[in-house]
Amino acid sequence: MAFPHLQQPSFLLASLKADSINKPFAQRCQDLVKVIEDFPAKELHTIFPWLVESIFGSLDGILIGWNLRCLQGRMNPVEYNIAMEFLDPGGPMMKLVYKLQAEDYKFDFPVSYLPGPVKASIQERVLPDSPLYHNKVQFPPTGGLGLNLALNPFEYYIFFFALSLITQKPLPVSLHVRTSDCAYFILVDRYLSWFLPTEGSVPPPLSSSPGGTSPSPAPRTPAMPFASYGLHHTSLLKRHISHQTSVNADPASHEIWRSETLLQVFVEMWLHHYSLEMYQKMQSPHAKESFTPTEEHVLVVRLLLKHLHAFANSLKPEQASPSTHSHATSPLEEFKRAAVPRFVQQKLYLFLQHCFGHWPLDASFRAVLEMWLSYLQPWRYAPEKQAQSSDSQPRCVSEKWAPFVQENLLMYTKLFVGFLNRALRTDLVSPKNALMVFRVAKVFAQPNLAEMIQKGEQLFLEPELVIPHRQHRLFTAPTVTGSFLSPWPPAVTDASFKVKSHVYGLEGQDCKYTPMFGPEVRTLVLRLAQLITQAKQTAKSISDQCVESPAGHSFLSWLGFSPTDPNGLYPANDLDEMGQDSVRKTDEYLEKALEYLRQIFRLSEAQLAQLTFALGTTQDENGKKQLPDCIVGDDGLILTPLGRYQIINGLRRFEIEYQGDSELQPIRSYEIPSLVRALFRLSSTINRRFAGQMVALCSRDDFLGSFCRYHLTEPVLANRHLLSPVGRRQVANHARGPRLSLRFLGSYRTLLSLLLVFFVASLFCIGPLPCSLLLVLGYLLYAMAMTLLTERGKLHQL
Repeated sequence: MAFPHLQQPSFLLASLKADSINKPFAQRCQDLVKVIEDFPAKELHTIFPWLVESIFGSLDGILIGWNLRCLQGRMNPVEYNIAMEFLDPGGPMMKLVYKLQAEDYKFDFPVSYLPGPVKASIQERVLPDSPLYHNKVQFPPTGGLGLNLALNPFEYYIFFFALSLITQKPLPVSLHVRTSDCAYFILVDRYLSWFLPTEGSVPPPLSSSPGGTSPSPAPRTPAMPFASYGLHHTSLLKRHISHQTSVNADPASHEIWRSETLLQVFVEMWLHHYSLEMYQKMQSPHAKESFTPTEEHVLVVRLLLKHLHAFANSLKPEQASPSTHSHATSPLEEFKRAAVPRFVQQKLYLFLQHCFGHWPLDASFRAVLEMWLSYLQPWRYAPEKQAQSSDSQPRCVSEKWAPFVQENLLMYTKLFVGFLNRALRTDLVSPKNALMVFRVAKVFAQPNLAEMIQKGEQLFLEPELVIPHRQHRLFTAPTVTGSFLSPWPPAVTDASFKVKSHVYGLEGQDCKYTPMFGPEVRTLVLRLAQLITQAKQTAKSISDQCVESPAGHSFLSWLGFSPTDPNGLYPANDLDEMGQDSVRKTDEYLEKALEYLRQIFRLSEAQLAQLTFALGTTQDENGKKQLPDCIVGDDGLILTPLGRYQIINGLRRFEIEYQGDSELQPIRSYEIPSLVRALFRLSSTINRRFAGQMVALCSRDDFLGSFCRYHLTEPVLANRHLLSPVGRRQVANHARGPRLSLRFLGSYRTLLSLLLVFFVASLFCIGPLPCSLLLVLGYLLYAMAMTLLTERGKLHQL
């Protein structure tokens, strides 16, 4: 595609829009590469907003663009490779960004599409805390409508890229897409590796023309600094770049603004959906959710956290030590040291708090759980990983991580309590839920981690010491001039100040802290241990039931050839779908989780044995039926919270049997509804017409009277009791006269049995009428024998 250089920019845009409809994807990308190479920035800046929107989709979610969230290499290898090459951090699209960056172009971004707390703050004419928005807000003279941010090309591109994860519609459930294989997920990983390198420095912008020099962005000035920290917040790197007047300054410090921008945009767009005030309001049960993250969103955030840990841990030991910190430290090294606590910690905490409190109680919570556990274990992403011990025991957490644990205390303690409350409301018989409990218990049971957490709690709970001249800086959110870039002397009291600053900065000055190793949480842990024991017993019962029931048992029960016990069946769960292997996994996960909880909270074997005994493990003769956990009150049994949990999750149930008129009981699944109703009307008519005759026959003392009583009365009626959890009392014996019941003819079992008999008789050349006579004769003989046995049994009872 050749465009003459004398074309007007508007014509260039119109031509590209037409090509986007008429040309295949590969050809369009080739044309775009040529346009980026051949046209100057003056003409390219008019197509840039359209091009960004055509790639990442519109901010309102109507246009999906290239649909990077569904584009996979194994499904569409050609389009995937072309898109990844075009959007690579060293590819043509980024060359276009740098080409426009050199000319200092600005593009308007609507404030209405920013995360809720940011949008609300700007609309109230209050500058957000994040330095990302400083010196960028354009307030219209007429009021709060039409607010925009003035962004440079790199910011504009990254804003759209990050928001496409949020603004685009969630993937349909029917579309089975593995997030880690999608182009968007892989691009996030490439951008993080490029702009937040674990080795070396950030690569400089590449040349956008063959044989040309790389365009250098304009130097940062106080009027519009690239770091955009503004006047209210001193830039993290300002002391390194505020006096630069030449573009030939140190390239590392000159280009570090891209790393800052990328991280800030990712954190703001993906995590900053809840402010502290909003989080406190969301604790009300009547509060409405403002933003609901998806599982895909959480997986991308986890990727960000894992890379940030690797990025921060890539500091060399002499650089990471606060005692060796000096003014000669490079900007990238300082950025590594401050990236997580300065930009991520608070927003991630509120994000996780919302997920723990509002995510559905199903297996999809595993994504949130793994994101949380990834953040809690920065040592997993450190370059000096310890080798796993030969006896497969978890490796000890080094004491060097104590400051991280203490300065992230709430991430460990309060979120652990949040997980306990979730676990107490889930069905632990499910292998997926059992696995989540096991994962959390295993992480917190790592040697020395519980001691570090307990030490952090002691530092927070110790009484406030003197040093009044420092009191004003103790309990405020951390700032770049405080604990991150200017560490205090390594005194014990300073560690206490940092922990308190962390807690009050995230929860507010009036927060009420519940110690993880205090009595309240210990009670929750004991309840969880009790539920784990109960879930193990239930899984074993289900396993035994599956062993006792062959594959065709349910079919035979439906036909009526095997006994059925509708009150003894457990509700369906994934154990039924996965079989014995699933039961084994559940038992293994729960057994190990119980052992890990015992290690973390130093539970004794006697306590666990007492819990097992408190469950009321005595079972009835079949080893399955147990009453839910109750206490005896004035009006009978009262369900405890544990009992309610057991009923909701199908772990236990009350024995409920039909106690009314057998003719009026609900129609069963093995009966034909229309036939049952017709037979009931027929039998009711017969009973009304011949009631006197049936009473007279049943009143006789001879064999005929016994024969009629056997067929026309209910022998079990006198022995039926009204069941109660507290006790049993004899039901009032309402006199019910003899009557005829034809309901048995409405069951599939009876009809199929009759058809089977007639079919077998036809094989022996016996017609329907003789077969019917034989059936009647055979039944009369059977009924006479049963009558004699019944009468003999009554004589023995007397």
